[in-house]
Amino acid sequence: MNEQIQQKTIDLARGLFLVRYNGAEDKTSPPVVRVYPDRASLNNCNIITGPDGANGTLFAPETALVVSVARPSRLIVEVTAGRAGGSTAANIKIEPLTQGQPAMQPASQPFDSYEPEAGPEEPSDLKLLAHVAGLGDVTVGSNTWIAGPAAPARIEGISLEWPNKPYDLNLQYAVKFARPQRGDNQFVPLGTFAGTRGRALAITGFSLEATGPGADRYAIAAETIFLGAPALRVTGNRIVVSGPSGREPLVGLKLSLEEHRVQAAPLAPRQPRRAEPAPAPVAMPRQEAPRLEGRVRVFRSRQGAVKTAG
Repeated sequence: MNEQIQQKTIDLARGLFLVRYNGAEDKTSPPVVRVYPDRASLNNCNIITGPDGANGTLFAPETALVVSVARPSRLIVEVTAGRAGGSTAANIKIEPLTQGQPAMQPASQPFDSYEPEAGPEEPSDLKLLAHVAGLGDVTVGSNTWIAGPAAPARIEGISLEWPNKPYDLNLQYAVKFARPQRGDNQFVPLGTFAGTRGRALAITGFSLEATGPGADRYAIAAETIFLGAPALRVTGNRIVVSGPSGREPLVGLKLSLEEHRVQAAPLAPRQPRRAEPAPAPVAMPRQEAPRLEGRVRVFRSRQGAVKTAG
């Protein structure tokens, strides 16, 4: 590939994303950034710009465009130097746009019912930010690759955000490098950037753990690719990953956090009421026997109250 052009491929899930050109190393002649879907994603990915803007092109820092994804797609980010021999180092951030979810009222259930079994539920707003060599900061949602199989690239730092984190759960994470650095392998809380930017220091190890009373309700799943090694998937409350020798750069990362919903135990079936023996008839003088005008029926309402009808 021409040294004046760099390309990276980003996997995007269904949704709306903001592509922001934050800054460039070359302040005088900043590189031009162009984003477009790969050939297989043309019908599923739409680039949205202003009415007078060039489709998919950002000419300078402090600009942005929107990408609408109908189905999971691959987006190509192409950075072209602004002048001959110029730099292609640019800081580009991709972040999901959301309108939130409406509050749902729990539906009432009949007395003789139970909650059906449900599979794991994946928190929808867990966000992973990674600083990728040659691309800058990239933000994706849960279960989405940063770099990875389609476009491996050195990951130099990460940060996790989880706006609706349960109060009884804590997440912390740490990174390590081939050579000891400040903050190496030290756990940091959510929202803290762990790693480096612009120093060409790739992460060679990654740890993530869930703590707190609610930790047992969740399982962390991490898929990682280290340079020259096959993809690795690890799950659990605490994960620690690295390459075969511990010195291979991390070139792909995908995270998810699944909540295990506990199935409600079904209610015991209602036992049929045992029939009571009919009382023995009492002989009455003929003249005192009452005359019955009709039959009396007894039935049970849904609320369990006994009603009578003539």
